[in-house]
Amino acid sequence: MQQDTLNDAMVTIKNAEKVGKGECYIKPSSKLIGRVLRVMEESGYIKQFELLEDGRSGMFKVTLAGQINNCGVIRPRYSVKTTDLEKFEARYLPAQDFGVLILTTTKGVVNHSEAKKGGVGGKLLAYVY
Repeated sequence: MQQDTLNDAMVTIKNAEKVGKGECYIKPSSKLIGRVLRVMEESGYIKQFELLEDGRSGMFKVTLAGQINNCGVIRPRYSVKTTDLEKFEARYLPAQDFGVLILTTTKGVVNHSEAKKGGVGGKLLAYVY
């Protein structure tokens, strides 16, 4: 029984990157996973993804770009203000301006630089570098 589908998706992506695969399949799919994948695609960490219907919950086919060194979810999901984002960047990312924190805000799922520009805080979901 799966407890955290986002964590399972990030582990699947990380393991596929480590062994050098060109694509991977994430099952089951959800809106949250799709939005996190969209942020990863916009940031250049994956090439593309698509939703495949299998008659049940569906799955995502993710085409990897070979850019991911590490990725994972942040548990517990900390609530952050725009002023506190730098503290979490230092904690989860290896260097400044290297990698992205993915968070959910009132403006949707965005990376930390868009949240700073928009002046919104939210809850931390994941990190990728």
